[in-house]
Amino acid sequence: MTDPTVGPEAVSHARDTRIVHAGHRPTDHHGAVNPPVYHVSTITFPTVDDMAAKQAHKLDAVYYGRMGTPTTQSLDQTVAELEGGHWCVSVCSGMAAVTGALMALLKAGDHMLMTDSVYWPSRSLCDTLLCNMGIKTTYYDPQIDGPGLTALMRPNTRVVFLESPGSLTFETQDVAALAAAAHAGGAHVLLDNTWASPILFRPFDHGVDLSIQAATKYIVGHSDAMLGTVTMRDRALFERVKTTAVQLGYSVGAEEAYLGLRGLRTLAVRLRQHQANGLAVARWLQGRPEVARVLHPALPEDPGHALWRRDFSGACGLFGVLLRPGPSPDAMAAFLDGLALFRMGFSWGGYESLVIDTTRSITRTAAPWTHDGPSLRLHVGLEDPADLIADLDAGFARMAARDAS
Repeated sequence: MTDPTVGPEAVSHARDTRIVHAGHRPTDHHGAVNPPVYHVSTITFPTVDDMAAKQAHKLDAVYYGRMGTPTTQSLDQTVAELEGGHWCVSVCSGMAAVTGALMALLKAGDHMLMTDSVYWPSRSLCDTLLCNMGIKTTYYDPQIDGPGLTALMRPNTRVVFLESPGSLTFETQDVAALAAAAHAGGAHVLLDNTWASPILFRPFDHGVDLSIQAATKYIVGHSDAMLGTVTMRDRALFERVKTTAVQLGYSVGAEEAYLGLRGLRTLAVRLRQHQANGLAVARWLQGRPEVARVLHPALPEDPGHALWRRDFSGACGLFGVLLRPGPSPDAMAAFLDGLALFRMGFSWGGYESLVIDTTRSITRTAAPWTHDGPSLRLHVGLEDPADLIADLDAGFARMAARDAS
């Protein structure tokens, strides 16, 4: 949705100001700072003409609960403004955002180019549901350049899907170059922009057509709601995605929309702390003898650092760690099982620190993955980084002791 209250004077405000005020319409709600949580399915209409008028504009109007409410419209307006789009469609999870966007643009007989570093559930979607629908996916090296992507394009390539940085391995893609190659071949460009959230990367300035957020992560920010968004600048794409989401039943719960809005208002300050804490932990890990490499684009040593500096305005708290070969499975279990602050669990983007063992989770079909040792994914939360470092330090001591016993 667009926000008609946003004019040039609002757009000129600094990012942190827009995060606080985007999508706000207190005068519509008796001056309340936050919009009410609308628990609604049925919308009633006073006249036949009013019902017909709302039906004619049902993608934008409050027409039926599944189509949206004032709460979800406020969320959509806020995300669209922060991400630099004109319309946003909120859905019930990040995976629903990926699925709804792809199903809006693809049909039987179409071909898609998908980055080989994509989030695993997105890969599974391509290899199962979309494949069974007659949609072909080709995976490409996430570090491919524009000419390389052009060579993979087919006459029926309709979508090029990017994720930057990539899931688990954190390669930074040259989004502008890949978008130019995709558009030259007649394809739409979709980007999973979750790592950057709506504020650290401006997707539409780099040629992206649809930007996807697993809003469960940093937008919600408290590990207590499932939510997804798809943002775009093109009205025709909005209509396709919104219609598909409604047809699939991907409606957003009232509480989830409210929690997304609540999380957005503190997004900038939380991300600054996630970045500071994450870099402190990442730099400490770089000095550990057990660590072969830290996968973090904000580190100067990272192969994608130059692109990150060019395109991003900051970093979050999510990155990968490659350990040197040697630790036994029992030693890795000792490392992980005894952690007090880094909890083992999926998802990320909340206030808490998380860790998962990714050793057997990194899937590659377009380019080989050659690291032989264990690997981890860390989400560094809002705890004191000295305490987090001490937690990891004790974990390395347990790992060494287990292998020595």
